Amino acid sequence: MKYTTAILLLYMVLLCACNTEKMKMAEETTTTPEAKNIEVATIQEMFYLPTAIGNVPVYNSFEGIEPLFQQKNDTLYIINFWATWCAPCVEELPYFEKINEAYREQKVKVILVSLDFKRQLETKLQPFLEKMPLRSQVVVLTDNKYNNWINKVDANWGGAIPVTVIYKGEQRQFFSDQFSDFEELENVIKKLI
Repeated sequence: MKYTTAILLLYMVLLCACNTEKMKMAEETTTTPEAKNIEVATIQEMFYLPTAIGNVPVYNSFEGIEPLFQQKNDTLYIINFWATWCAPCVEELPYFEKINEAYREQKVKVILVSLDFKRQLETKLQPFLEKMPLRSQVVVLTDNKYNNWINKVDANWGGAIPVTVIYKGEQRQFFSDQFSDFEELENVIKKLI
């Protein structure tokens, strides 16, 4: 028992050291202003570091993406929850892509959070992303303990998708249904910019 605990502790220390070193190297080799501001992750954050499918990060716990909902700056964040198996979700993806393109010179960030099932990431999500490459930031959340984190997104969310959170600073709006067209989405954004 003592040896198992000691080995586990040693493994955790090595894992943290390796992740910290990787993050330092990434910070040193990155040239974008946003990337230069990356802080070395705390030990708690390291346990939520994502794996990836292609270049799309996969988070196994909501805590990994939770900071996306807590930014305190002058950027407008548009965070959409979707999945490849959700027809209304896929139908509205072009609206978000068009917003991403139309507002790329402004402080607007579109983040598409895929809720595809972990067992189908390589068979469904990856082929979908290859067929329909998205320019907006895409992340995958495979945390299926929905009752533990849905209220952290919004207390009014019943669990169905598509769902979109749009916020800037203290202004926050929650949309629990599909946008009917690009203009409907853009009208919301124009009011918040």
